[in-house]
Amino acid sequence: MASSATSEYEAVSIDPVKALLAESGYEVADSGDVLTIRDVESGIVIRGVLEENILFLAVTCLVVSVDQVTLELMRRMLAADNGISTSGFQLYEQDAGRMAITLNNFCKLQTMGPEDHDDILSCVEFLVIDVLAARRLIGDLVGLG
Repeated sequence: MASSATSEYEAVSIDPVKALLAESGYEVADSGDVLTIRDVESGIVIRGVLEENILFLAVTCLVVSVDQVTLELMRRMLAADNGISTSGFQLYEQDAGRMAITLNNFCKLQTMGPEDHDDILSCVEFLVIDVLAARRLIGDLVGLG
């Protein structure tokens, strides 16, 4: 017996997400299943991927050398009072001894109704705000402040 959740997954696709963001003033492009979302005010670029009914969003805050990822930087990123309340940090190793520091967020979509529209727009807006705060938070520790 198929569950109702399965039919909700099938009802959600990336195209309505892309259309909503474009209608809301974001520059949106796609390459296959990945959306590139640009906030025109800040210039911040967000990558979005829809897997089943979960929209995953990520922004690269900084790319630094691996030796700049210190214990103090990690403490600051993980502190409960760091001002980053809606997104989570992740680290990704890159070539040539570099590390990308990203902020990530997600929202669960149902049937692309009004609540989903609010969730998507809120998730993107909170991520933009968190990235600006994160750059200030960790910038001085990696020589950008």
